[in-house]
Amino acid sequence: MSLPKSEDAARAGTYRLGVYEVARMGYGAMQLRRCAGNLARAVAVLERAVDLGVDHIDTAQIYGNGFVNEAIGKVLRSRDGIIVASKVGADPSPNEKMPLKPAQRPEQLRASVEDNLRSLGLDQIPVVNLRRLDAGPGLKPEGVQVVDLDDQMAVMIALWDEGKIGAIGLSAIDLNGLKRALPAGIACVQNAYSLVSRQFEDMLALCLEHKIAWVPFFPLGGAFPGWPKLTDQPKVIEIAERLKITPAQLGLTWLLAHAPNMLLIPGTADRQHLEENVAAASIQLAQEALAELDALDLSPAPGDIK
Repeated sequence: MSLPKSEDAARAGTYRLGVYEVARMGYGAMQLRRCAGNLARAVAVLERAVDLGVDHIDTAQIYGNGFVNEAIGKVLRSRDGIIVASKVGADPSPNEKMPLKPAQRPEQLRASVEDNLRSLGLDQIPVVNLRRLDAGPGLKPEGVQVVDLDDQMAVMIALWDEGKIGAIGLSAIDLNGLKRALPAGIACVQNAYSLVSRQFEDMLALCLEHKIAWVPFFPLGGAFPGWPKLTDQPKVIEIAERLKITPAQLGLTWLLAHAPNMLLIPGTADRQHLEENVAAASIQLAQEALAELDALDLSPAPGDIK
């Protein structure tokens, strides 16, 4: 069953994700793990996102240990035209301070793709991102989890050949790794990037050159040590108040204006925040405001990145 969509998410235009054209404002599903035990609530948030024109949903099997994928699968059975991107490279570790652990070995990557297929109810995942762990913040591989990129790409390409994934993306990758992987035909790159953490400008430029989508996680900053939150920055708050939008909307709008290959996946489990995020696709900043934001220097110093 296909339902009419609002055009809200599409007002910022579209960009290619693999072989698909998607609205530049998508939805990151990680926060739906907060709905664990209430599948109907998670489904309602997803359906509202689709009603607002969102056609690109980012997920992972580790979100809620399959709960989030279950909710997405339920929506996929009733709505058409939704492109799902998942990721592999980490497994749950619920009893640890960091609730994730590296799962970088080729056999673990394959197993994670199979788990995603089952929980989503798909025969093929349109895009699967290899979470490489070369760039922070967060997990660092050690011991047997230090795996050569070529070995990982070999299994990802095999899964593509088998029709289990439609395109390969990269996450937490460094510039050298991206350059090595380019011949495989990379659909997107997911690294931490925002108005307050612009340390990957060179990679963003390389992606634009090769028509690769840039899909930043932590688009509003992050909670890791040394990574400032955009919504805590006095200057950002001041500009947002002057423009009568929220600081989050200001950060999302700046990203959309900053590069045409930018695809956003802000996440929330709250319908009001979802609607505010999607509304950012309709906001156009004046050149003066963009120049003022471009001139801000809020990125963490390299030594502060954990």
